[in-house]
Amino acid sequence: MEKAFAQIIESIGEDLTRPGLQDTPKRAAKAFEFLNQGYQQDLDTVINGALFPSDSREMVIVKDIELYSLCEHHLLPFTGRAHVAYLPTGKVLGLSKIARIVDMYARRLQIQEQLTYQIAKTIEEVTGADGVAVVIEAKHMCMMMRGVSKQNSSMKTSSMLGKFKERVETRTEFLSLIS
Repeated sequence: MEKAFAQIIESIGEDLTRPGLQDTPKRAAKAFEFLNQGYQQDLDTVINGALFPSDSREMVIVKDIELYSLCEHHLLPFTGRAHVAYLPTGKVLGLSKIARIVDMYARRLQIQEQLTYQIAKTIEEVTGADGVAVVIEAKHMCMMMRGVSKQNSSMKTSSMLGKFKERVETRTEFLSLIS
């Protein structure tokens, strides 16, 4: 990866021998690995057995989970917040595991629409919940720094599964609680 970053830097006309760039390919490769560490993670390790019996059947919400990802189209960052809810059916997931699931998928090359669905589907499969809802709000550097250059634009995506999709009142309760 270092060699590839060196080629990219030279391709834009820079001199890799100048002091500020001598170690840049190495640092860039290390940063790119970190930003995409989700490929090195697996769900069982992320969950780590943190699924607990519970009689609760009320909505569980974790909101404002910050996320950082790279757009798969331009390799530019998008940053934002995820709001996640589920309706337990005998099991609840450890609180930090929801944020870890968000991170696992966000730390891969992504489009926001797919990221939103992956998080929802995974939580549904892991918990057996009656429903899962995920809303992500993010700002995309590929839209802000290049092309249309719209600095104040943001994107919202949602994925509603189970009772969140079927029941307007359940969806409405979730949306009101995260706003």
